Amino acid sequence: MKELFATYLVEGVSVRSIERITGIHRDTVLNLMVLAGERCEALMSKRIRQVKVSDVQADEIWAYVGMKEKTKKAKGSDLDTLGDACTFVAFERQSKLILAWHLGRRTARDTLLFTEKLYKAVDGTTNRFQMTTDGFGGYPDAVSYSLGTRVDYAQLIKMYAASNDDERRYSPAQCIGATPVAMFGNPDPEKICTSHVERQNLNIRMAMRRFTRLTNAFSKKWENLKAALSLYFAYYNFCRVHSTIRCTPAMEAGITKSVWTLKDLLMA
Repeated sequence: MKELFATYLVEGVSVRSIERITGIHRDTVLNLMVLAGERCEALMSKRIRQVKVSDVQADEIWAYVGMKEKTKKAKGSDLDTLGDACTFVAFERQSKLILAWHLGRRTARDTLLFTEKLYKAVDGTTNRFQMTTDGFGGYPDAVSYSLGTRVDYAQLIKMYAASNDDERRYSPAQCIGATPVAMFGNPDPEKICTSHVERQNLNIRMAMRRFTRLTNAFSKKWENLKAALSLYFAYYNFCRVHSTIRCTPAMEAGITKSVWTLKDLLMA
């Protein structure tokens, strides 16, 4: 039954839909999700270590918990577990592996916490790699502090057109150009790219109902969002066969030798 719940959760089914399909109360579903998320977070921390990489891309995906940040401010709330939630993701271009992730806010502090997780995930003894991020100002200092001796780092600075008034609420601004900027090290200009990790952001929105825009399926609790992310990233790395490499990212990276089932994942 746990494997069935997990399958629904990583395939974009909402908690209330699972309740209707299975007849199991939503609180039970959420409790199982939190338990699975804790196990998956521990598994990722244990298994994604000293990975040899060549081309890493990092990006952030936005969501919110309980209410949007502007509503939180309007209500005068100062709870850290409400409002905007930013998920940092580090993606290896060749193996398609999620190396590290961090749920927090789009701040310099949380960016540093994210790069410290990436530092622990990659092989730093003989492995020098290239890394590309967007133009967020928190990255240069964090990458320099955590990865400066092992990385050739560049940013891809994107320029956006002003949105029409009637489009501003629902449509993102149109990207009209991107400028690659070498920050330090010796990054290859041909590899300065964030397209692959941005495509991964689409996978996240498609696979987790709580990331679907303009619905009431958003997370109501911070710990539930974190658990859902933990479950998804572990499932993606160890269980889901990637169509490009025809195996799981963990197999391509040499971490595992076979495709795991959800039962394997939850029991590991």
